[in-house]
Amino acid sequence: MKVVVDENLPPALAKSLAALFIGKHEIIHLRDRYGPSVKDIEWIPELSAEGRWVVISGDRQITKVRAEYEAFRSSRLTGFFLSKGLNKAPLVKKMERILALWPYIEQQVTLVQGGAMFELPMTSTKLSMLR
Repeated sequence: MKVVVDENLPPALAKSLAALFIGKHEIIHLRDRYGPSVKDIEWIPELSAEGRWVVISGDRQITKVRAEYEAFRSSRLTGFFLSKGLNKAPLVKKMERILALWPYIEQQVTLVQGGAMFELPMTSTKLSMLR
């Protein structure tokens, strides 16, 4: 799986996941690829053109801003967005939840087509599809 962690989450989270899953998954931080402050409308189509990337994001605006939403929905990306509560949680809690949900993330990626969006919950293991 190729995974990109967006700018709303710290690079340390991406580096930790990359170290944990070395040899199994390619995990990068968006800043490492595009530098700081890249616009969503720029990186979404570019990563989509490369194939199936998984996006782990704290940026719920992608699900609300029309141009970003439409770009993502028409992409080959699969997005996992932190719930509001999880997004406000300390970094250790975010990492704990992402790791607890990792098998479900891996499973969903094999089941859905690009453009799918899911919410990563604070407590349960049920990934809700975002509309």
